[in-house]
Amino acid sequence: MTTAPASDHQPTPSTCDDAVVVQDTVRWLERAVIGLNLCPFAKGVHTKDQIHYAVSHATDGRELLQDLQRELEALAEASPEKRDTTLLMAPLAMPDFLDFNDFLELADELVEAMDLAGILQVASFHPHFQFEGTLADDVSNCTNRAPYPTLHLLREESIDRAVEVFPEAEEIFERNIEVLERLGMQGWKALDVGARCPMGHGAVGGNKPDAKGGA
Repeated sequence: MTTAPASDHQPTPSTCDDAVVVQDTVRWLERAVIGLNLCPFAKGVHTKDQIHYAVSHATDGRELLQDLQRELEALAEASPEKRDTTLLMAPLAMPDFLDFNDFLELADELVEAMDLAGILQVASFHPHFQFEGTLADDVSNCTNRAPYPTLHLLREESIDRAVEVFPEAEEIFERNIEVLERLGMQGWKALDVGARCPMGHGAVGGNKPDAKGGA
């Protein structure tokens, strides 16, 4: 799968395809995750072209679980030097954050059933992510927000190595909250890291390439 080049063209729902979903995710990664240093581990795999981007056309949890299984298998079999991590975007599935949050339990059960526990793990991002006890427009929620519902497949060994390099890793979350609070919601919106494709069934057109490569 190829990563589509960045474009200033604003797509309509009828022209929204996988390339646009990947472009939006790359823009979020570069401007927010790396640009604000929300994850100090992201820049390395990005610059080394070790991030695999996959777009799921699933419209429900059952279909998304099938796509997740396929991507977990592919990541487990791939060389870490060529593919260290995977971002699986699901623009058509679970626009409701609570539904997506419930799905994550199934994702963890799948990792266990595939005997990949301790080898791979699944993290997540959602455009409507909300910490318990916060308001929807609280900027702190943006630490876990991405343009589309996204599953982040990680290698446990890579996490261990990253923690060795960044021993203060447990402090990253607190620092991120401070960064976002200084930025404010208007500053976050000014980053322009939202989705250009509307979420939900039927929102994305028919091209389904496999996206591989750094953002």
